[in-house]
This record gives sequence, structure tokens and C-alpha cells, in this order.
Amino acid sequence: MIEAAARARLAALLADPVLAGLLDGLNPPGEETRIVGGAIRNALLGEPVADIDLGTTLLPDQSSKRAVSAGWQAIPTGIEHGTVTLVKEGRSFEVTTLREDIETDGRRAVVRFGRDFAHDAARRDFTINALSMGRDGEIHDYFEGLRDLAARKVRFIGDPDQRIREDYLRGLRFFRFSAAYGEGLDEAGLAAVVRQRAGFAGLSRERVRQEFLKLLMARRAVEVIGQGTAHGLLSDILGLPVFPDRLRDRLAFAARHAGDVVSLPARLYAVAVTDDASVTVLRHSLRLTNAEERYLTRLVEARSLFRHVVGLKAAVFQLGDRFSDVGPEVLRLAAIEAGDDALLQHLPAVENPPVFHITGKDALALGVPAGPKVGLLLQAAKIAWAVRGCTPDVEVQRAILAETLAAMG
Repeated sequence: MIEAAARARLAALLADPVLAGLLDGLNPPGEETRIVGGAIRNALLGEPVADIDLGTTLLPDQSSKRAVSAGWQAIPTGIEHGTVTLVKEGRSFEVTTLREDIETDGRRAVVRFGRDFAHDAARRDFTINALSMGRDGEIHDYFEGLRDLAARKVRFIGDPDQRIREDYLRGLRFFRFSAAYGEGLDEAGLAAVVRQRAGFAGLSRERVRQEFLKLLMARRAVEVIGQGTAHGLLSDILGLPVFPDRLRDRLAFAARHAGDVVSLPARLYAVAVTDDASVTVLRHSLRLTNAEERYLTRLVEARSLFRHVVGLKAAVFQLGDRFSDVGPEVLRLAAIEAGDDALLQHLPAVENPPVFHITGKDALALGVPAGPKVGLLLQAAKIAWAVRGCTPDVEVQRAILAETLAAMG
């Protein structure tokens, strides 16, 4: 039974004039177009509805022609699978002709077009994603998705092993949807994911990236990642150990400090990064962007500084300019990992750090040959400068540089 508040949200969805106009145009006599999938799920739960997808008995060229005649732009974004994207007034909707799978290799499916909404729903992944709603507001539920939604249960449609073999990414989506919409992991689903784990190796890294990063931001990420890690599943996918307890501790810290938001890169760092080598692995397994890789590498560096200059954490913390390209959050996270909440009082110094005026020219003037040694010398001298209180006197800074060079030999 659908509660009154949920019915009101569905009615509001159908009352959207742009969507209503599109549905009117795509429901000619003898044909049917419905809202399908996530939009129905989220409206029922009171979650934000970001994307609205439509399923239709119309063939792609018929959908396009009818939409274009009503002033829409039709873009064949997935025409081989029957999908066109219709754009108007800054809004876009994916419209897909009903389909049935002919064959699949676990990554791609060969489909034929159909006219049966129940058959189309049967090829979806989870019961809560197989709901559809017609122009009249009637909800069509072929696999008890409403019951599962009320119970906050993410359950595969039909045989879980078959669903996963059709597309092995569904194994990772099982974790992501369970973290976002579920309460616990469905035992039959988890057992199937464990049995089918060998198929994960053939997934594209781009698809893995998309699902895993969404999992990290889900409301029950810690619990679900912990359950997946207990079976080694997420470690298999990422190619390195996963640490759900570190993510839990980071989120718990944020909960104690009002206004502290744990960003996606910070969550990724907490759950999977231990050193530079782990960042290199993630660069491949999650196709890290240059900015993400730089952020994670700098965080490893900041943590190392805190670890090796234990009695001088506050002084090292002032070196905010060393991390200016990734922002003060890097130093905040390193301070948190050091286990010393008091370090956070030094955050203002990160915004306006003392200036270390010494450059490579000063090192060359001391006879250091151009090359890697210059950078190593400057880094060591800067730490020594911090130890001695970050004096602004340039001559003292040059003296520290000379002393550091002598110590390096």
C-alpha cells in the first residue's frame, strides 16, 4: 500500500508541465509510454528525483519524430539499444523502446525491441528499479518492488546469479544500491555476488569508477563496504586492501565537528590509501583524474610529515603553502589522522602561512648542481625552518639552507 505522502509526490511528478506534455505526445492510440525505474523509486521514498527515464512501445524513430514535431530535440544517445534523449527548455529525458535480451557476455547485451512492459522489467537488476508508472498515475509492480522498497531491501529480480552474469557490474551495483536504499545486504544477493566474483575482472575501469565512487557517498557506505570487505570482494575490484573502519572513524570525527564535510576524495583516501603505491593502484583501477591523484598523493605526504616530526606537528602544520594546490583540507585530514584535535586550531595559519623565501637559486648559489638534489635540499631546509619557528628573516633562512646542505653532506 502506498502512503498518501508518497502518492502526492508521484502526482506532483506527473503534474510537471514539461514531463506531462512529453507523455501526452508519446502516448498516441495503440502505444504506451511510462515513467520507469529510479524516478519512481525515489519519489516513493521522498528522495530527490534527478533523472526521469521513460519506457515506450514506440520504436526509436517514432519517438523521435513525434517529439521533434512537438518542438523537442532528439539525440540518438543509445540508438543501438533503442534510446534517444529528448531535450527541451533545458530539460532532458531518456526514452527507451521496450527490450528483451537475446544474448549477453556479462558486459554487453544483444537486444530486440518488444511491447511488453513486464518482459522489459524482467531484464532489470533489482525489484525496486523495475517499477513503472503510466500517464494515468497507476504504478505497475511486477516483482514486489513496492514491498521491498517498504522493507528497505535491495533484491535481484529472479535468479541473482543469472542477473549478475548478464552484467557483472550488477555485483558492484548491489553494494551501491544496498548502501543507498537498503538496510543490510540481502543474503541471497550477497551469496550470488560471491559466487560470480571472477567476472568482475572483465569490467571496464570507467564503469567500476562510477559505481564505487557513488558507493562511497551513500548513507550506509561504512556498513556495506565492511560487509563486502569481509568477503574480499571490494579488494578484488580495487586491487588493494580496503579499510572501512578508517572511513567510519573519519565520518565520526566529522559528526563531532559541526560544518566538517567529508568530501569524496577524503572518503576514498580513508577507505583505500595507505601510501604512494596505493595511489598508483587506484589511478589504474578507478581511472583517477590528475587532480584526484595529486590530492591523494599530497595527503600521503602530509601524513608522513606529521608522523616523522611528532613533537613539532604544529610547526609543520603551518606549511600550508606546500599544499596550496589541493587546499587546506589535506592538512586538516592529516591532522585528524595524527589523532590530535588541537591541531585544528592552526587551520587559520594554512590560509595565511609564513613565507619561506628560499628558492632553487639560493641552492645553486651554494654550489648545488641543478637536479633532484635541489628539491630535496629545499624540502629539508623548509622543515628545519619550521622547527626553528618559521622566522621571516631571509638571511636566517639562507643560513638554515646552508646548515641543511652541510648536514646532508
